[in-house]
Amino acid sequence: MNLLYPAKFKRQPDGGFTVLFVDLPEAITEGDTFDEAMLRAQEVLSMSLRGRIDDGQAIPLPSALKGKQAHLVAPDALAQSAVLLRIARGDRPLAELARAMETSWAAAQRLEDPHHWPSLKQLERAAKVLGKRLVLSLE
Repeated sequence: MNLLYPAKFKRQPDGGFTVLFVDLPEAITEGDTFDEAMLRAQEVLSMSLRGRIDDGQAIPLPSALKGKQAHLVAPDALAQSAVLLRIARGDRPLAELARAMETSWAAAQRLEDPHHWPSLKQLERAAKVLGKRLVLSLE
């Protein structure tokens, strides 16, 4: 699953762009150029997802891309891995994941912490236990 959220880039009359996320109404930013607006969009998306995780709020799945002004934006790697593991785990208890990975509950919990850098080995083990496959991409 790719974690790409649609964002609307609205050109402003005085120059620059305002960026609004369809699925995360709290995530709003702007930039003087399209490239700056995209960079800030990635930052605000990551911060919004981290905040939702920290506050125990639901993480919405990305909706379908709509409109000419919409662009897909990916969060940073930390937020992305935390959200993807949380989605893959679903309603399965964290303790069950820890047992299946043969690790502690605290170690399994850190995998869904967007402030912790999990190793590729840990992510790969978690993915396998959840019936998934870890795929990396450089863009």
